[in-house]
Amino acid sequence: MKSFLLTAAIVIVIGLIVVANIHHPSPVLANDKTEPIRQIEAAMMQAGIDHGTQGLMSYYADNAVELSDNSPAVVGKANIAKQMSFLDDKQNRLTWTPAFADISDSGDLAYTYGKYEFRVTGKDGKSSTAYGNYTTIWKRQADGQWKVVLDTANSGPLPAS
Repeated sequence: MKSFLLTAAIVIVIGLIVVANIHHPSPVLANDKTEPIRQIEAAMMQAGIDHGTQGLMSYYADNAVELSDNSPAVVGKANIAKQMSFLDDKQNRLTWTPAFADISDSGDLAYTYGKYEFRVTGKDGKSSTAYGNYTTIWKRQADGQWKVVLDTANSGPLPAS
């Protein structure tokens, strides 16, 4: 009886060790296929910071659509560029952080969503910051590059501290 209890205890301990050491991938690793789109989105943001409207627009498809709070849809890269010209003022800074990204199984569509922050300095020299949510839809082009085909944002409250 003692040997049976000892054997059972050893089996239970080994089982617990095996279960504890099973690799459970983190959410980031589980969706590792999204890393390319996350990198492209980070590069797009940096291009906007470094090169203003031209940098940002280099990531947009010619037929892209922009949807913003209380505004009609802006259709076409050239029209969106006019709306985004505020980025050419180095005192203005638009940054965002994707909370989630996904790429279709077919590999031709992707989307990201998250929070944005827009810091602006007015003509009076006063700074203000706006916050909100965004969603970007990306489409792989015939040449293999990812381009923004739909970008939407809505203002939101201050982020929780």
